[in-house]
Amino acid sequence: MIKETVVSGIRSTGKLHIGNYYGAVKNFVQMQHEYNCYFFIADLHSLTTHPTPQDLHGNIKQVLVEYLACGIDPETTTIYIQSDVPEVSELYLYLNMNAYLGELERATSFKDKVRANPDNVNAGLLTYPVLMAADILIHRATKVPVGKDQEQHLEMARTFGNRFNRLYSNEYFPEPYAFSYSNNLVKVPGLDGKGKMGKSEGEGNAVYLSDSPEVIRKKVSRAVTDSGPTAENQDKPEAIQNLFDLMKIVSSADTLAHFEEQYNKMAIRYGDFKKQLAEDMIVTTAPMRERINEIAADTAYLRQVAKHGALKARESAQKTIREVREIIGFKSF
Repeated sequence: MIKETVVSGIRSTGKLHIGNYYGAVKNFVQMQHEYNCYFFIADLHSLTTHPTPQDLHGNIKQVLVEYLACGIDPETTTIYIQSDVPEVSELYLYLNMNAYLGELERATSFKDKVRANPDNVNAGLLTYPVLMAADILIHRATKVPVGKDQEQHLEMARTFGNRFNRLYSNEYFPEPYAFSYSNNLVKVPGLDGKGKMGKSEGEGNAVYLSDSPEVIRKKVSRAVTDSGPTAENQDKPEAIQNLFDLMKIVSSADTLAHFEEQYNKMAIRYGDFKKQLAEDMIVTTAPMRERINEIAADTAYLRQVAKHGALKARESAQKTIREVREIIGFKSF
């Protein structure tokens, strides 16, 4: 039976945190055995923020190392660096010819970025959805794991693919749809007592897979708490519930039940609670942290993985570009 093709981009912005792992990466590890998966590190996309060459290369390496450490198998799936597949840029060019200013300016993410960075409104930001469409359509994918904030981009990928099909009277590109693993999706809160764990929320909000035990203990000890419950069995405020939700992810059921009981009896000591949470986080991340250190030191292996991934991705991409060029009318004399 032919497996459906799944494409997913990986942001090339450095370290993964526990939220990334339980929110998406753990699902990628499962998906790679069930689908024909292409996971790419989106270094071309990152150029809209003008990273330095040192930061760009370092971030790409860090992301590749950490995805491999989490269980992405380069023999089972295709993991590659976006810029190693020039066919993506070629398809991006062709799709841009049929993407219109009005629809690109109406994209929610573009408007958000213009508001946030009015001095850096570059063409790459405007055509960001076109590059995303090229990433998906280059492998003629039918499933794309996306969060709510990316659903509009996926809709635009369908628009550009369908527009190409209509323009050239050829049903070449299939329609890609959101891959739903909502039953396995875990929302991981941050340590700041507010929303989800994320790098953009500040360094102290996230626990990274590569953090040392000392760093994890320090971060968790500074997590936001209150003065404690004032009545038995009272509802927890958001900051405290967030910490219990984190414990639910990394600790045993017995440990969670113990501290739930302590809270409900107004006997909880947050110092003990946070010490236990930190130690359980250390234990949970230990295998991945050890693998990160091991893989990061093996330059030859990383070079081999990147080269192997590029070859596999280009085999698919070259076929698409060859057929797209023929459909458009580019032919050798």
